[in-house]
Amino acid sequence: MGWFGTAASDVEDPVRHVVSVRGAENGKIVGGGLLLGSTTVLTCAHVVNAALDRPMLEPRSPGLGQVAVEIGDDAGGARRFHASVAHWIAPRTRDGGPVPAGADEWLGDLAVLRIAGSPGGLPAAPRLTAMAPGQRVTAWHGSGEAATYARLTVHGAVGARAYLDGAPTGMAVGPGYSGGPLWCGTEQAVVGLVVAHFMPPRDRATGAALPHSPQHLVRRSWGVPWQRVEEELRPLGVLDDEAPGAPDPDDPALLLLTEAIEDAFPSSSSLVAGAQRLARACGVTSGSDVVPPTPQEFAVFLLSHPRALAALSGTLRRGAPHDADRVLAAGGLSHTPKLLSPQEHTALRGHLRTLPPEVLARFPEAVRAALPHLAALPDGDGAEALLDHLEALPGDGRAPSGERRVPALLRVMEYVAALCGPRRAALRLWSDGVAARLGIERAALGERRFDAQEWARSLRARVFRVRVLVQVNPAGQGRHRLRIWCDEGAGPRQVSTDSVRSYSAPEAAREVLRVLDSLTPPAEDERPPLVEVLVDRAGLNLPVDEWTVRDPDALVPGVLGVEFPLVVHCPELLRRHGRFMSHWRSRWNRLDSGKTLVVSEAMDRDTIYSRLVNQLDTVRVCVDVPPGPRDGIVQTCLALGIPVVVWDRGRDGAAHTVRHMARVATRELPDGVRDYRAGARASPPDYPGRPVLAWADADRTVPRLRLTEPQEST
Repeated sequence: MGWFGTAASDVEDPVRHVVSVRGAENGKIVGGGLLLGSTTVLTCAHVVNAALDRPMLEPRSPGLGQVAVEIGDDAGGARRFHASVAHWIAPRTRDGGPVPAGADEWLGDLAVLRIAGSPGGLPAAPRLTAMAPGQRVTAWHGSGEAATYARLTVHGAVGARAYLDGAPTGMAVGPGYSGGPLWCGTEQAVVGLVVAHFMPPRDRATGAALPHSPQHLVRRSWGVPWQRVEEELRPLGVLDDEAPGAPDPDDPALLLLTEAIEDAFPSSSSLVAGAQRLARACGVTSGSDVVPPTPQEFAVFLLSHPRALAALSGTLRRGAPHDADRVLAAGGLSHTPKLLSPQEHTALRGHLRTLPPEVLARFPEAVRAALPHLAALPDGDGAEALLDHLEALPGDGRAPSGERRVPALLRVMEYVAALCGPRRAALRLWSDGVAARLGIERAALGERRFDAQEWARSLRARVFRVRVLVQVNPAGQGRHRLRIWCDEGAGPRQVSTDSVRSYSAPEAAREVLRVLDSLTPPAEDERPPLVEVLVDRAGLNLPVDEWTVRDPDALVPGVLGVEFPLVVHCPELLRRHGRFMSHWRSRWNRLDSGKTLVVSEAMDRDTIYSRLVNQLDTVRVCVDVPPGPRDGIVQTCLALGIPVVVWDRGRDGAAHTVRHMARVATRELPDGVRDYRAGARASPPDYPGRPVLAWADADRTVPRLRLTEPQEST
């Protein structure tokens, strides 16, 4: 260990590598993890779900939800920290969809947690190496109790998962082991993570355990090998961030920083004092109080710890602004230093956790408004991943020559602050502090602040359309289960819950109309609420718009798609391939100016894919093909991130539907389709079509749809 330490001591007992993950509400241990870097913990995504009391294999990121992690210290005790999700790799099937009920195996299921603050003094991360068949490994319960060790052997081929058979005596892997490290004593390294175990069979009728039989599967678990973890994490840049390694001795940033350190701290005493302040700010141990680090060792640390350079510039800015500018300019030649210091990063995350849900729901909208030329946002919906992405972006290009540009993250936070009401002042003070440390002129930040205020003023002038979201699930024999939310502009609020009750189509129509009758739309908005039907891929042609209340005492029939603009939305297809999520957002930004593609019989699914995969100015597709190939083409368009798709579920009116809708502006299509349905009910010969409109609004949030919990997981 050099003058700047990264750990309090080396870990000798491998059980010390086990990080405990506790439930956010009850504090009970739900699983384990391991230190991946100085401030990050690796565990399973379903362990985080369990800690936050979410469905076990819920694929969506928990956003800013926090869990408690405990890490052993030198005294044999444990230190507890709060951590939030920095990177989320959802549990998924082989084809990328959600994991169905009763599944025993799946892919993905990883989460990287970032510990709040700069903890310092933590054990060093374990050595990590590949898993191989025949290795004897050890797993521990998430409590890290030494007596909970389970002896396992890796069997079979090691691919995306590895099967682990337990010894016939001693502990067996069970609940609470998930996410914990698999330690190989021969390699003296962690070779993977525990994911799940296979439970003894149970009686299907009663759920009771069956009498033991020699034919039963005994003590078999499975885990994810480290080489597979690397494949999942490497594209996210996680491993590069956590272990940047020593910089190249010929790196120009290293040479320039070494010279800057020599000039900024000309005496040994000033070098010791400056290095100690930096070590404290970064949460690492420091060396001698008398012998300073060499200027090169100081510079190496600045290029190894991602937030050290920002912390140093803050201490220099107060007394030596020229040296602060010089350090920042030299560090800008390297990809390792991050924009924010540890204290600034912790403060920002604290501010975001206190924001109202309706403001957090509009975070992506604020990003698109602040950075209009940024087409791609990071995959997934974790706030930590979004912040990491923004922190790496350069400043805007509108600063005069010689003036430091306003970084993208600061510009975004000005737009978020403009939405915050009473909390606006705290975010602006945070931005002022970061801008002052970076040497950004107040006028430059003030211009971006004015832009944000104008944007917020335009939002207040725009009336958000009230909508009702209806999740429809099949219940067999023409019946359906419903979950309903209302959204008056502040995000969805649930007004009914999924239950054992099922509805016929007329009963379902009555239930939806009951909710619609309870709404009070804004006085300034005369438009009827939008009904957004959430379905899976098999339900895209469900005739919800034709559902009618059958009530002899009613004066009017109550047809959902005639009284209200009704659209369908399929989150399953939209999120099926994460690489197209940025395409969807980019296309939605072009909704008023983008192109329309009409798909004819001459086009097959491969042709559609080739035409649309990188054609981001195509925002709308009208499908005019027979029913046979139609559904596959529709699903291809939705999976590619096309936000607006129109087709006809019938057999005779597709061409008429396409011709009629061609005269309607894209943003007005929900009302245009409603008008067509009303015409079809009044005069079927003149309106022979049965139009369906798939509508995926990137500016409005969709509730997290409930998934069934797996039968067997840890």
